[in-house]
Amino acid sequence: MSETVKDLKDLGAATDLAATEITADATEVKAEKKVPKMDKLGRAYATGRRKASVARVWLKKGKGQVIINGKVQDDYFGRQTHLLVLNQPFLIAERVNVYDVVATVKGGGQTGQAGAVRHGISRALENMEPDLRPALKKAGMLTRDARVVERKKIGKHKARRSKQWAKR
Repeated sequence: MSETVKDLKDLGAATDLAATEITADATEVKAEKKVPKMDKLGRAYATGRRKASVARVWLKKGKGQVIINGKVQDDYFGRQTHLLVLNQPFLIAERVNVYDVVATVKGGGQTGQAGAVRHGISRALENMEPDLRPALKKAGMLTRDARVVERKKIGKHKARRSKQWAKR
């Protein structure tokens, strides 16, 4: 009986030792400073996706000019809503008119493309300034919106719309 108690105490001491080693390793990992990911020209790159659209985004220090597929943002996106969506990451990070954006977007429609550029800008901002991650993450800017159009099913008019049913 006493041997069992002694073995349990030894096991408890070993477990405590292992737990302190694990927490020491965790603090070492947290102590590492996040390093900005930039190329030789001082640009941060990221890819953003939304619906069927894919945006490649480059971010660099500048005056806040946004160019999409060779056009200024006001000329490329006609609706004010799309421009608001596009500039949300800068408002959340409080970096309005600090960075220039050059983006190329393919696929989808205007709403999907605006969402893709927003996602790309958010990820590029995180690459440029890793300290902005908590604010962008909390606002949901770094999460890829996985909602896509549901496919049409056989025997239905649309994805879910059934044929009209008449009782008589």
